[in-house]
Amino acid sequence: MKRALKIIGIIIAVLIVILIVLPFIVDVNTFRPQIESELSSALGRQVKVGNLKLSILSGSVSADDLSISDDPAFSNQPFVRAKALDVGVNLVPLIFSKSLEVNDLTITDPQVALLRNAAGKWNFSSIGNKPPEAGATGRPAEAGKTAAAEKTAHPANQGGAASPTQPSSTSAPSNPNLSVGKLSVKNGTLSMANVGSREKPQIYSAVNITVQNFAVNSQFPFTMSADLPGGGSTKLDGHAGPIDASDASLTPLEAKLNVNGLDIEKSGFVNAASGLGGIVDMNGNANSNGHQARASGNASVSKLKASPKGTPAPKPVDLKFDATYDLQKQSGPLSADVTLGKAVAKLSGTYQVEPAATVLNMKLAAENMPVDDLETLLPALGVTLPAGSHLEGGALTANFTITGPTDKLVIDGPVQLVNTKLAGYDLGSKLSAVAKLAGVNASKDTTIQNFSTNAHVAPDGIQTKNVNLNVPTIGVITGNGTISPQNTLNYQMNAKFSGGALGGLSQIAGMGNQNAGIPFSIEGTTSDPKFVPNVKGIIGSQLGQFNPAGKGQNPANDVINGLQGLIKKKPQ
Repeated sequence: MKRALKIIGIIIAVLIVILIVLPFIVDVNTFRPQIESELSSALGRQVKVGNLKLSILSGSVSADDLSISDDPAFSNQPFVRAKALDVGVNLVPLIFSKSLEVNDLTITDPQVALLRNAAGKWNFSSIGNKPPEAGATGRPAEAGKTAAAEKTAHPANQGGAASPTQPSSTSAPSNPNLSVGKLSVKNGTLSMANVGSREKPQIYSAVNITVQNFAVNSQFPFTMSADLPGGGSTKLDGHAGPIDASDASLTPLEAKLNVNGLDIEKSGFVNAASGLGGIVDMNGNANSNGHQARASGNASVSKLKASPKGTPAPKPVDLKFDATYDLQKQSGPLSADVTLGKAVAKLSGTYQVEPAATVLNMKLAAENMPVDDLETLLPALGVTLPAGSHLEGGALTANFTITGPTDKLVIDGPVQLVNTKLAGYDLGSKLSAVAKLAGVNASKDTTIQNFSTNAHVAPDGIQTKNVNLNVPTIGVITGNGTISPQNTLNYQMNAKFSGGALGGLSQIAGMGNQNAGIPFSIEGTTSDPKFVPNVKGIIGSQLGQFNPAGKGQNPANDVINGLQGLIKKKPQ
């Protein structure tokens, strides 16, 4: 027994000595040119690694740092910088035959700069292609030097980016037989920007990628997770490959997509001037055949804000979406069912990704949507009701076209509201300067039988034409007007009061042309509208018959002067 223990102790001691001595015996730095050469050949980019160290326990060779050059058509700064590169190796051939056999690669704390030019090309598109020789970009050597000295607003280009309009030439993969058992990226940081843009790049942090059985010419499984710009996280889990020989960005892919807590406003995915905001949670599927990418699934948007002057909605909006993206044209169709409670709207159309903003050409169809559900969405749309009021009951129908860049959208179309109530607001009393002359009775609420108009919503304000408001206790109010971006009202209206509502005015005016109605204007703001009678319009409509040709003195003037004393009161 004692003899056996001694033998075991000797073996352990020998192993410890080997572990201590081998790193000094095997100078792994002799493999650095080979590692740099093979990685450079595989990626089609110049790869540099730092001092190499051998770890017997982990069976790996580690480098102090790593850099991978960018496509010279985009930048002369590194495409990837990393603090460490660990190369898993087979120890037996390394020790006894000084042969380097790689079975896995791990990149730690990399910083990756993704750039896209105006043509939609990415700087990683040429990865895997042979590095272009001098003049291979199609530019004379002197012109290439000049372009390389140009700078852009993006930090990755501060060293001087070549012209992005002519990406480097492509060819077959430089190493089609490359395969690695496992490829990992740990705690990476990825920046994404458009070449020449002054916008801040989008930064993805805590990027972790694991690829199993990577091979250039076959499909391979992968997982990817990251923290999103402005908050939230995302995860992709699926398969990719084989790598597209001409453009790595066109590599086929299929994966499950999960997004949690994406902050639209802080993410930088949409132009800040659009006023769009909210927190997005999403589950779906994403796939690409190398030409078109498609994403479909379900999403929920809480604290939605859909206007620069809007405030976050108190209830979430749910979407069932399906979008296709043409990788070359940067455009495609988009459709979605938009649900808020029992209210459902259909969104369909196309979009085009532009450097400044995405351009939409969409239609929104909403049929008989319950007003009680929609009422909670009004603040998000920037719609302000009179102070202290809210909508109750009824249904809304709208058919809108939505066109233009997301920061300058134009919305056009008819909207109708039926059988609803503006609770907490008495339109009759607010019209007192007009309606009390007609004997309209006050009520604490305003019951609306029908409201319809043709709306035009644009950055410079809202125009509403052919307004038709039917309030049974008052009558029918028609007209046109505008709402400024500051919610200032400018409306010219006409009220035809129901029943004998013109009796009081008729007695004063001494006539009873009820068909003419009573003209008035609406001023003030949406939260505090002011109703002002148009006295000359009232009398003109009633007494114009006395002087239809406009000749001589109009007897209406005498009546106008008398009525002005009655109606000179502060509008309500």
